[in-house]
Amino acid sequence: MFNPQVFSTIKRIVRQKLTSTRMFIMMPILILFIPGMAWGFADPDIMLPGGVKPESVMEVMFYTSLGVVFAGTMCGVLLAFDGISKDRFSGVLEVKLSQPMPRKHQSIGIAVGHWFAILIPVWSLWLIATLLVCYRLGETIIITETISSFIAVALILFWYVIFSLIASTFSTDQGTSIAFGVGMWFLFTFLWALVTSIVAFASGVNVGELNNPEMIRIEGFLDLLSPNGVFHHLLETNLTAIDRGVPPIVSWLAAAVWSVLPWLWFNSRMTKIQP
Repeated sequence: MFNPQVFSTIKRIVRQKLTSTRMFIMMPILILFIPGMAWGFADPDIMLPGGVKPESVMEVMFYTSLGVVFAGTMCGVLLAFDGISKDRFSGVLEVKLSQPMPRKHQSIGIAVGHWFAILIPVWSLWLIATLLVCYRLGETIIITETISSFIAVALILFWYVIFSLIASTFSTDQGTSIAFGVGMWFLFTFLWALVTSIVAFASGVNVGELNNPEMIRIEGFLDLLSPNGVFHHLLETNLTAIDRGVPPIVSWLAAAVWSVLPWLWFNSRMTKIQP
């Protein structure tokens, strides 16, 4: 599956995206949101709303994950929104699809290339953030928890990249692609809390009570329908103090569904697409 042609495609896309103007613009934002937030949340004197005070490396990284949700995913969308539509609009896609390389191999190269282009800088900054937190808290890295957090970060970036590429296969212009990508990001990042509140209200739960166990349970299960929610569930598997009623195995199964189904959809679109 990963033959030299696929590796060549991946390498070309990664090199192109990492040296693009978009990446140079987004890097300061990523640095501010990931290592910057980690440094702030690791402050020994910090007190978060509700009297919460992070005391372990994974707790601090859990709050730092907001930087991935806000900045990392948006950067992934901005890198991948024109992954297909740009070539289609310019006529390059017709040339690429006419090559002897099978379309399924091309789809693998395109998807993995765009994914790695955002994964490499975000993983690097996530590692720096983890080391900064360990330094400020005077703790050592727990390998299993750290690997789990890296996998969770990789998955949420993949979900946003693959959905942006799927949208790009349906679009003949770049404007429609970016509108869909940003709209999807806005829905799951800002509006999903409203969806949760509406469902809770319809179920007869008082949404004004933040510590209502029933509200927490509804929120936990509805988060399985959101990539951001599943991402937080995966990170919560490292935190014994947080229990929203969703077993870890369910969280990882949801992550598998969010990964496999969009991947199959994208492969299907690339097989049937007409330049």
